[in-house]
Amino acid sequence: MAVTLPLLILVLPLTMFLVLGLLGNRMSHRFAGVLGTLGMGATATMAYIVAFTYFFSGSPDFIDAQTGDRLQAIIFNVDWLHFYKDLTIRLGFLLDPISALLLVVITTISFMVHLYSNGYMEGEKGFQRYFAFLSLFSFSMLGLVVATNIFQMYIFWELVGASSYLLIGFYYTKPSAVSASKKAFIVTRFADLGFLIGILILSFYTGQFTFTDFTSALVDGTTNVYKVSEASAEAVRNIFQTSAAPMFMGASVLTWALVLIFMGGMGKSAMMPLHIWLPDAMEGPTPVSALIHAATMVVAGVYLVARLFPLYLMEVSALEIVTIVGAVTAFYAAMVACTQVDLKRVLAFSTISQIAFMMVALGVARPYIHEGMGYMAGMFHLFTHAMFKALLFLGAGALIHAVHSNDYTAMGGLRKYMPITHITFLIGCLAIAGIWPFSGFFSKDEILSACFEQHVFWGIWMTMVAGLTAFYMFRLYYRIFWWNEPDYGHHKPHDAPWTMSVPLIFLALVSVCAGWIPFGKLVTWNGEPYHIHIDWGFVAPLSLGVAIIGILLATVMYRKENALPDKVANSVHWLWNCCYHRFYWDELYMFITHKIIFQGVCKPIAWFDRHVIDGAMNGMAFVTNKLSYAIRGFQSGSVQMYVWWYLIGALLLGGILTVCIL
Repeated sequence: MAVTLPLLILVLPLTMFLVLGLLGNRMSHRFAGVLGTLGMGATATMAYIVAFTYFFSGSPDFIDAQTGDRLQAIIFNVDWLHFYKDLTIRLGFLLDPISALLLVVITTISFMVHLYSNGYMEGEKGFQRYFAFLSLFSFSMLGLVVATNIFQMYIFWELVGASSYLLIGFYYTKPSAVSASKKAFIVTRFADLGFLIGILILSFYTGQFTFTDFTSALVDGTTNVYKVSEASAEAVRNIFQTSAAPMFMGASVLTWALVLIFMGGMGKSAMMPLHIWLPDAMEGPTPVSALIHAATMVVAGVYLVARLFPLYLMEVSALEIVTIVGAVTAFYAAMVACTQVDLKRVLAFSTISQIAFMMVALGVARPYIHEGMGYMAGMFHLFTHAMFKALLFLGAGALIHAVHSNDYTAMGGLRKYMPITHITFLIGCLAIAGIWPFSGFFSKDEILSACFEQHVFWGIWMTMVAGLTAFYMFRLYYRIFWWNEPDYGHHKPHDAPWTMSVPLIFLALVSVCAGWIPFGKLVTWNGEPYHIHIDWGFVAPLSLGVAIIGILLATVMYRKENALPDKVANSVHWLWNCCYHRFYWDELYMFITHKIIFQGVCKPIAWFDRHVIDGAMNGMAFVTNKLSYAIRGFQSGSVQMYVWWYLIGALLLGGILTVCIL
């Protein structure tokens, strides 16, 4: 494949950022919006061409001639920073199933968000700045997913964090937005410290930086089919698969490295206990929420684990940690979503839960379980979730645009006023609930099948979470579109303009059809095709039954206004309060930071610094100052005084010598 097209996929969003950032104030709002949208549209077109060429061209650069398996291909890889012969940082473009998939997902959602923003952000101060930041965000994520080495990924990983800070804090005059942007930045920085340490450990012991070197290691006696050198495979194997492998506290150095790297993924993907930043990130514009939650920042952690999956297979204990963290997070976020009243926060906790589904899928994936079905299922759900979650967030934006409130208790009866938003939002709810034939059913069914194959406990646990998902999404749907209509005044709500409605319709159509894509033939952990088989004997009927029960329960409680929800909440008041207050995680963090770290640690250190360190320095200065004042007469400039002091000194010295001699 020619270098020009992949290079333009990265260069064009960066160019849009520079042009809109430097010259945006000289443009009209309309021109800046059109320019940014056209730039992302062109990027999406090129990404589609590259991805389709990779998946369907049959080129020998991408297909193994003997096995027919799909291969990794480095389109270009140039030296950027050369420190010494064993440490050179390169920037390049790696094309394989998951990077090609993410190219499609990121550019599709980003283009829809750009188009939608022309209507949603119309008249906003900083309109040009907003589109510049969108382009920077898209560039950062694209650079991350096509990285050829782990240091390039880390560079763009941090750039994604900086971009999210700028977009979440877009309304910089609003204190809550500023606080949310700082919270997101700081929390993810702690996680990224673990990621960096993991990178350093991994690179130190292997001497490798490039993903094709890392993922070439032998796994369970079988070699990954990607085209890599046997020397690099041997290097990784010798370090990590021999009895002489370095150990620390009972775990191998590879386990520690992978767990620390996963810590970075936990921060970006908002896994417990590093999840607290994501609900507050809703302070940014709603299209930004769609971009962050559907296609960029939160899926970076899932992509990170998927990218290093062959290494994780070498240390199953690290995959078990991924599974446990994902399962706990999925259940926690689903419980919290059942009680929230802020429309965007419900969707935020929904995202946390769905991303955790993907983590669990990767965690339970094993080569001996249907050729790594969990890996394929996790990537499949990443794709389908991106579409229907973007649909739900953009639908929420249309509702907020019409009602001017995030609180869905201020909404009701909107199906009469906003038919397009109503139908598309319902499609999104059906997709995320896992109802056949919508896309979420197919990807979620594969995840549940992988969970049951690994252990029945994980299957039951995640099925229960799927039921909660159906319940809280239809609770949201009925409250917005079916409950009694509040007083909207003279300005009745109405559907959004075409720039906002077209993305809703497009994403709704994709959410209906995407499940029928033969995904297993395109994206698998080792490049070998996997034929998806829906388990109509057990898993599919179970998941459908649980989802329908969740929807029916929500229908009984929320189809129309009644006292039943309050009765249920009062009967389990303690549980409802815990869920409503997010199990007090924010309060716990505030207690730890303010009471323990600030008051218990920082305040005594500050006292010691002021009174002991500064006091000692100030005391020395005070003594020196007083002493200088006391002896300043010695330098009076009077010759007679100098003679007297000389004479006295000479006599004292003579007396001392006389005493010593005698």
